[in-house]
Amino acid sequence: MLSACGPVWNDPYPAAERGQNILYTAFTERPKHLDPVQSYSEDEATFLYQIVEPPLQYHYLKRPYALEPATLVDMPRVRRYDATGRELPASAEASKVAKSVVELRLRPGILYQPHPAFARREDGSPRYLELDAAALEGVRGVGDFAERGTRELEAGDYVHQIKRLADPRLHSPIFELMAEYLPGLKTLQARLLATLKAQGEEGGGRWLDLTRFELPGVEVVDRHTWRITLQGAYPQFLYWLSMPFFSPVAPEVDRFFGQPGMAERNLTLDWWPVGTGPYMLVENNPNARMVLARNPNYRGEPYPCEGEAVDAGAGLLADCGKPMPFIDKVVFSREREGIPYWNKFLQGYYDASGVSSDNFDQAVTMSSQGEVSLSDEMQARGIQLLTSVSPSIFYLGFNMLDPLLGGGPTKADKERARKLRQAISVALDMEEFVSIFLNGRGVPGMSPIPPGIFGAREGRAGINPVVYDWQGSEEAGRPVRKSLDEARRLLAEAGWPNGRNAHSGEPLIINLDTTPGGLGDKARSDWLAKRFRELGVQFVVRPTDFNRFQDKVRQGNAQLFFFGWNADYPDPENLLFLLHGAQGKVKYNGQNAANYENAEYDALFERMKAMPDGPARQQLIDRMVAMLQHDAPWIFGFHPKAYSLQHGWVLNRKPGAMVRNTLKYQRVDLDRREAARAAWNRPVLWPLLAGALLLAAAIAPALIHWRRREAATAAGIAGGGR
Repeated sequence: MLSACGPVWNDPYPAAERGQNILYTAFTERPKHLDPVQSYSEDEATFLYQIVEPPLQYHYLKRPYALEPATLVDMPRVRRYDATGRELPASAEASKVAKSVVELRLRPGILYQPHPAFARREDGSPRYLELDAAALEGVRGVGDFAERGTRELEAGDYVHQIKRLADPRLHSPIFELMAEYLPGLKTLQARLLATLKAQGEEGGGRWLDLTRFELPGVEVVDRHTWRITLQGAYPQFLYWLSMPFFSPVAPEVDRFFGQPGMAERNLTLDWWPVGTGPYMLVENNPNARMVLARNPNYRGEPYPCEGEAVDAGAGLLADCGKPMPFIDKVVFSREREGIPYWNKFLQGYYDASGVSSDNFDQAVTMSSQGEVSLSDEMQARGIQLLTSVSPSIFYLGFNMLDPLLGGGPTKADKERARKLRQAISVALDMEEFVSIFLNGRGVPGMSPIPPGIFGAREGRAGINPVVYDWQGSEEAGRPVRKSLDEARRLLAEAGWPNGRNAHSGEPLIINLDTTPGGLGDKARSDWLAKRFRELGVQFVVRPTDFNRFQDKVRQGNAQLFFFGWNADYPDPENLLFLLHGAQGKVKYNGQNAANYENAEYDALFERMKAMPDGPARQQLIDRMVAMLQHDAPWIFGFHPKAYSLQHGWVLNRKPGAMVRNTLKYQRVDLDRREAARAAWNRPVLWPLLAGALLLAAAIAPALIHWRRREAATAAGIAGGGR
């Protein structure tokens, strides 16, 4: 029985998978949507980006992030026109642009994954169409259909997906945003609603042939070319073209899944996405296991040959030019608990792992200077630590409509409020906060723009001069937070010496509005109260439920609050708009929760958002950032830092939150993995031997006694017979 277990007895995977070219990983939350028209979360992106292909992608190795063609021959051609139809140069002011025309040219010869939606009979008609209940008997997955087919990717498939954004039954999360620049979406949605209404109450559950409807502003030019006409100037639209919302959906696939009886069997695009990417979903059990397998029709895109200066030394260019993907299959196992996930990683059964607070001390050590390195145990196992700064910002916002923090009607009132905000910004030591509550996994913010995104400055030029001084030389120096004495000086200039009103003597009270699970948690609240107390200021936490908190922010009744923002794309516009006056939360129900208004900032923002990256745009961004640092509508808390561990046998893995189609680049050294698993999971046999000996020792007296008794009984019977 023991010999049947193989060389590793505790292997959680089927014996048939041993030695195969498989990457093993885990997921903790089941994906809710895999239909590209709806999917908008990181949990779903892990799967979807490997299956479907938008027109553009991010270069895997370059930082700052750079867009490149994915399925296109080259980058989209963008032409801009004024109201008279005259073409404008790329440098034209955004206010003069009436429309932007984006033309995309598809690379010929790209094929879809094998799928029953493409299967055909000998006469060319669809093999699996108009299926009845009998034909669907016993069908529970896409793999239950015997025949599959494929076809070439066409421009019309991309246009079909854009039409699906307007389908009122699908509730795409980007419909309203895209309709601002592509108003034809609302026109199409109105027509679809009317059609569904005409079909009757049951129409909402039927397949709707979108090929019969036109989408104003989007057209198929030829088999491999399509054109999108946007209202005004919107250069950030190219970033959206790297997301699954704009990936292709073949009308045949839509119609296949739209047949009666399919949804009841989870046979939907939301459960079984179909694409042209390097992998296809072959097993979907979101409560236990999900499996991606190599798409046999994938074209074999070459691995990149250039990147950052450090990439060659890290071995990230060793596979230059080789066809991808390198891995045949990716197995995702559902792990609801952190400890089993961590233990399986240490045993070599997961190829990579995150670093949670539970295993942080075991995995990582920190020096007195805050430098992070792997623990000796991890290094001995050949485990590597990968870190990257997320394109996110977590901040403490001041409500600029609050009379105390935003200032009164006079210029003097506003100046006093500004110095009060600056004093609090200096006093709340974000380095200490990150060290205590995040295990150092964060970079203190100097502005809304995270490192790695255009516009962010490094070194001395990148510090917030209101909060930091530069210590040391230009090259080897570092930012040092200003002292608490500087915060006290600013507080006194704001009219609150030692935390009391200079005229009335009343104490200064600052209120933090929060929800349970936010900065209102006891440890964090105690830390904030301590920092305010050192400044001489009284601090009050006003916790409330989420809905009430949202109402207070919307109505401008909050004072100090904790918010965060994850960038949708790596452009400074997607972060600096959070302080744009036209996005004011109270006036316009926008994303500017601080309700910050500055006419000069707003004018610069309107110019900056439509400019291409370059020195001119950087100059405007520098000015805008300087204004934010001076006015201090936020305490620029921190940019979270992602920590990831991987075994030494995992190659070509580079962190980067914007790059999500990562699996095709990765490679596994199978021999190293098998050797490590065998070494780390050797069966410990001596307890079994010791147990057997103890059992034998316990049984032996009873056995000896029984044999003596049997012998005596036999002798007695023999004697009685005589």
